[in-house]
Amino acid sequence: MTSPLSAETLPQSDLELARRAAQGDARALEAIMRRNNRVLFRTARAILRDDTEAEDALQEAYIKAFRAMGEFRAEARLSTWLARIVANEALARLRKNKRRGDIVPLQPGVEVDELAEISEPDMQKQPEASTQRKQLKRILESQIDALPDAYRPVFVLRAVEELSVEETATVLGIPPATVRSRFFRARSLLREALALKVDRTTEDTFSFAGERCDRIVKRVLARLDAKSSPS
Repeated sequence: MTSPLSAETLPQSDLELARRAAQGDARALEAIMRRNNRVLFRTARAILRDDTEAEDALQEAYIKAFRAMGEFRAEARLSTWLARIVANEALARLRKNKRRGDIVPLQPGVEVDELAEISEPDMQKQPEASTQRKQLKRILESQIDALPDAYRPVFVLRAVEELSVEETATVLGIPPATVRSRFFRARSLLREALALKVDRTTEDTFSFAGERCDRIVKRVLARLDAKSSPS
């Protein structure tokens, strides 16, 4: 008998992984979650602006996705297919909870190209480099949270996760032209608020720690196991 595949040795094909997951292969389910947790958490977080709410939305979206995994036909990347489900779940929660805050838009007016012209202090030469990087990261996260609801998810998916325009449009259910205009606007608003170069900090924005990843995997697998157990 062939030994079961580990999460690390599972096939890379989205379709093959989805097929195994649809059959209840726990290792395939875990592989899918570990490969997509960060982008999916950031998608939910960008919409809900709350870590706990984003985790809950992600877990619920995984349950829905795994129940429908047999419907995946690889017409888009598995990560995009999953992100669309997560976005729908997060948006539904946002509407239900009515947690939209009053956001005062930042003043526009600065060209996006000027972002590249801003010089950032050479933090590596300063004793306080680590502290300054953490402070800058918090400032950036705060300003992203302050973006209007329509712009924030677009910015996170395009700038932080580096999804294409087409993928972002699919995830959020909006036209590519809208993605482009909202991303342009979001960057302009951030440029006005930050006066610092964004590129060096977006890689670590809304970091997805190993503990959070493990917690989500454990909870989803436990729920799936409970549902499959005979009553």
